[in-house]
This record gives sequence, C-alpha cells and structure tokens, in this order.
Amino acid sequence: MRLRNKVALITGVAVGIGRVEARLFAAEGATIVASDINESGGQETVSMVKESGGEAIFVPADVTKSADIKHLVETAIQKYGRIDIIINDAGIPQKPTQVEDIDEALWHRVHDVNVKSVFLTAKYAVPYMKKARKGVIINTSTQNSVRPQPGHAALVSAKNSVIAITKALALDLAPYNIRVNCISPWTINTPSFQASLSEAEKQQWIDMTPLGRIGTPEDIAYGALYLASDEASWVTGICLSIDGGYGI
Repeated sequence: MRLRNKVALITGVAVGIGRVEARLFAAEGATIVASDINESGGQETVSMVKESGGEAIFVPADVTKSADIKHLVETAIQKYGRIDIIINDAGIPQKPTQVEDIDEALWHRVHDVNVKSVFLTAKYAVPYMKKARKGVIINTSTQNSVRPQPGHAALVSAKNSVIAITKALALDLAPYNIRVNCISPWTINTPSFQASLSEAEKQQWIDMTPLGRIGTPEDIAYGALYLASDEASWVTGICLSIDGGYGI
C-alpha cells in the first residue's frame, strides 16, 4: 500500500473527483478526513470508504470560512494526531459570462471557493506539518486556466492563482520537507458535467481532446496518488496536466 499509515484530509468529497480520491487513498492505506459543505454526500463517501474496509471520518465545512477550516484541521489533529496529506478539491465552476456581466458577488464567490480555500487549509494545517517536518499538499487548478475558453474570466483568474500559490508555498515549505503541487484537469465525467451539457456539447469537448474521450475521476485520482506518495518525494512546485492532450 502506497499510503499506509498516512492521514489524508480531502475537501470536496461529496461527489466526483474528491469521492474517488477518498476511496482510492483509503484503498492504498490512508486514513481519510473527508470534508464538504454537502453533508449527505460527504457522509455517503465516508460510508463507501468504511464498507470497503477503510478508516474515515466526515467533518462538514464551508471552505470559504476560516472558522470551519480551523475546526476541520483541529478535528483531524485531535482524532489522529497529524495530517500527512491535504487535497484541496473543493471548487466551483463558472458559467460562460462576459466580463461586463460578471457581478462582484460572482467574482468573489469563484475566488473564495477556488483560491481562498487553498490559503485557509495551508494556514491552519502547515504549522502541524512544519512541526512534523513533512507533508504533502495537492491543489486543484484546471486546463481552462492556461488555455482559456471564452467567458470564463473569473474562473481563469482564480485557477491561475491556484497555480501561483502552489509555487509560492512549494518554495516557502521546502525547508520543512513539505511538498506542494497541483493538478490541472480538463473535462472530467462528473455528475455536474453530465447534467450541464447536451450530447452535442459533450461531443464538442471530446473533439477538442487529442485522446478522444472525456476524462474520468479515476484519471485525476491516480495522478493525485502519485503526487501524494513517496514515489514523488523529489517533486514539488509543479502543476500536473491530466487533460488527454488538450494543453498541447
């Protein structure tokens, strides 16, 4: 098992990528501290982990609220004594909107969920990682940040900021043997993706992807598993594109 005796805190576990990562990491030996604003979905993920023989707890949290993230981190420490891995998977998309039609509330919401959340988990968990002199943080960007689609100015700004903070934290935390990386997915077959597009629109996304298919949550989860494992012990400050070749 590649993550035996590790404690992994994962946000955004209620559906999609976060759920698959929680299950995969547990199968690889990690204890899961699962969190989401969607309590029913998060609890369902924890039940899946336990039914497969894994160890997990669920802690509800709004990743934009400092008090919630502080409680999440402290709960993990009180329960298990440490946090070895953080995966910041909580995020929201942006419907195509021209810049003149983006109101400030939307701009702030997109940045708070996608970027402020990364800052808050680091703020409260890094002191424990520094004390242990080890740790892994994995953030989630998007290929839309480096090859933008029209009408996504808020999301592109937010997810580019995720890449920037990843690199900044990687430099700051390297002396403590804390590695910080991010993953940049392209279109992934999640419930929100299935619900938001027609079959014709889905085919358009496929046609833009050299490998000719939509990605799966497992595609991303296995990339995260590599970055979280000791096999990536000399990898920090990168943004790993998992995109079927879209970014070429």
